Amino acid sequence: MNINLAWYKRIVSSLAFVFVLFSSSSFAEQMVSHGDYMIHYNAFNSSFLQPKVAQAYGITRSKTKALLNISVLQKQSDGSTKPVSAVVSGAVTNLISQKQELSFDKVEETNALYYLADFGFTDDQVLRFSLQVQPDPNQPAYDIDFEQRFYVD
Repeated sequence: MNINLAWYKRIVSSLAFVFVLFSSSSFAEQMVSHGDYMIHYNAFNSSFLQPKVAQAYGITRSKTKALLNISVLQKQSDGSTKPVSAVVSGAVTNLISQKQELSFDKVEETNALYYLADFGFTDDQVLRFSLQVQPDPNQPAYDIDFEQRFYVD
């Protein structure tokens, strides 16, 4: 398969832009800080991705499928941050206790590292997320719990 390098770089940049957009403060930033680590997380409908971007990353776009994005940054002594690897796991549960285990894929780019998991939902559904993020294998995982309502697009 021949892939045009310029096209591929544009796709990668587009996906990186989407994740930066959704993790920025202009879009209800969701972040927790634990010691030297900042854990950013957000969930959004997979139909928000452009078809070519989704295809390039093997993501299924659907009106009833969403993505959870997790990134972990470590604070540096100079005040900057750098992306770091982590063990990420979790589950999403609806209000009648139906549970979906989340399976995260690690995505590495030039200056970014994040974890993606997909999950299904129905229209106007509230989902509860229970996540465990362990950036340091010598320390216990950090628990992150949040709730979010999803709508079919």
